[in-house]
Amino acid sequence: MIVSRLILKNWRNFRSADVDLGSRVFLLGPNASGKSNFLEVFRFLRDIAKQGGGLQKALSERGGLSKVRCLGARRYPNVEIEVHLAESEGRPATWRYAVGIKQETRGHRQACLDYERVWKGEKQIVNRPESADLDDPQRLTQTYLEQINANAPFREVARFLESILYLHLVPQVLRHPDSFSGPEISGDPFGRNFLERVARTPSKTRDSRLRRIETALRLAVPQLKDLAFTRDGRGVPHLEAVHRHWRPKAGKQREDQFSDGTLRLIGLLWSLLEGDSPLLLEEPELSLHSAIVTQLPPMIHRIQRQKRRQILISTHSPDLLSDRGIGGGEALLLIPGAEGTEVALATSLREVRDLLDAGLSIADAALPHTAHPEMKQLSFLE
Repeated sequence: MIVSRLILKNWRNFRSADVDLGSRVFLLGPNASGKSNFLEVFRFLRDIAKQGGGLQKALSERGGLSKVRCLGARRYPNVEIEVHLAESEGRPATWRYAVGIKQETRGHRQACLDYERVWKGEKQIVNRPESADLDDPQRLTQTYLEQINANAPFREVARFLESILYLHLVPQVLRHPDSFSGPEISGDPFGRNFLERVARTPSKTRDSRLRRIETALRLAVPQLKDLAFTRDGRGVPHLEAVHRHWRPKAGKQREDQFSDGTLRLIGLLWSLLEGDSPLLLEEPELSLHSAIVTQLPPMIHRIQRQKRRQILISTHSPDLLSDRGIGGGEALLLIPGAEGTEVALATSLREVRDLLDAGLSIADAALPHTAHPEMKQLSFLE
């Protein structure tokens, strides 16, 4: 199943957005245009739906409703999110889930539901507020999505949203997790507990994935071989590989000795091989050589054909977007303006469409539209 359409109102950078999504989506835009915030809406829905989550916790972890509300919101300050879920790209929506969030006008001024609606096909099966909500307004501080006793008629939606995966592995966090104190971030997005995640994977599955990752590493990092999972004397999990050099007996290294690019590539490959739920990738090109980056789109495409999973990718990389297999219908342009960021299909711009028809890549046809007009003045800074 994939998210086939996303509708936003007053969500962070986006005062209004309504876009169709395919099984592979590339998000292009200048800095601060909202690429991360576009992906964040999927994590927000996941955090509502997951066990131990819920609306109030998801908002609290993001600083409250005022922090997720678009700064361009004026007379209508409510935040609204609607997702359409389809079995595959090009199919009609099987489910629709919509939620509107507002702030109480008196009392504790707590965030609460303006509405919550669910459709299965063309039939609406949830339409809140209901009479019980009006009798007890406190009920509106929770969604049905987070309640197992209430979401039975659409639990497939809750499970799908809960399965959304995001990993933006930060090598320094993985190498030195104890140095980054403070409360853990929901979902461990930066890989602080990545090795624990690997350790929890059934051994046969884990070993199979590591073998496939090692095959890729042999091409990208020829010095490393025999990637394996191990534990030290205290039971702490590690990744270990043989580092080949001039000595006859090559030495073993653990993850704290791997390069940033090697760790990023391992995390990326693990995420791609882990399950078939929607995957959010934020700038996967970071720390990787351009020759590796150019191979990411076809590699992702091949893995998608096996797992039939949806992947959303934010990127600035010309190397990644130079792949001719990326269609114009897969690229979304984020265009910031005074009233918030607009989201448009790359092929909605005639100039982009003409360049793609002439045989140019997305990197050549669409990426130049993501640069601010005054960017060249940066070189004159003294």
